[in-house]
Amino acid sequence: MKINKVVLIRHGQSEWNELNRFTGWHDAELSHKGKDEAKSAARLLKKEKFFFDYAYTSVLKRAIHTLQHVIDELNQSWLSIKKSWRLNERHYGALEGLNKNEVIEKYGEEKVMLWRRSFNITPPQISMKDKRFPGYDMRYSHLNTNEIPLGESLETTAIRVIPYWNKIIYPQLKKNKKILIVAHGNSLRALIQYLHKIENDKIVELNIPTATPIIVDFDEQNNPVKWYYLK
Repeated sequence: MKINKVVLIRHGQSEWNELNRFTGWHDAELSHKGKDEAKSAARLLKKEKFFFDYAYTSVLKRAIHTLQHVIDELNQSWLSIKKSWRLNERHYGALEGLNKNEVIEKYGEEKVMLWRRSFNITPPQISMKDKRFPGYDMRYSHLNTNEIPLGESLETTAIRVIPYWNKIIYPQLKKNKKILIVAHGNSLRALIQYLHKIENDKIVELNIPTATPIIVDFDEQNNPVKWYYLK
């Protein structure tokens, strides 16, 4: 049986990951560790002789730079790359920039875990006057105001991720193209939940590590059959 494989990678550790901050749509740089993680992920793919026809990523530099490290290591810098805000991390609303431990002290670990991992619970939202509102960033100037989030749950993140998969990425898979997606913990959680029909109350258990390649196998009819980490 012929198996098609899609590779998913969460970006390497960012400077805000290192500081234990909620990052969301903030455009944090990769940390030194994050760059090393990206290169290690690429070496794993190189060892297994992966090559790609298309790569997809968000418009946030920690994902873009992770992808650059990967394709440099694979000697595929010429690869066709598409970037979309629809693959961005979920927007953490009023939590963005705050230290996670301090938020836990204020609200309690149970509530914060629901904000971080549950399917449909949204963290406190920001206002459009908040400097963290993405509408002030020129990379989102083409969007309608109602498309720009003030804070997202996994459910609302999925509402933008899944159509992008179905309309842009999946048609290439059906043409037997080899695909690499470098994105974020929650945009990838949303995609994995959709592909593998994970129940809403089970998705809370899925925490995707940084820069660890995830292989999604598809059968001859392009149905997802399993996913696993490449280690």
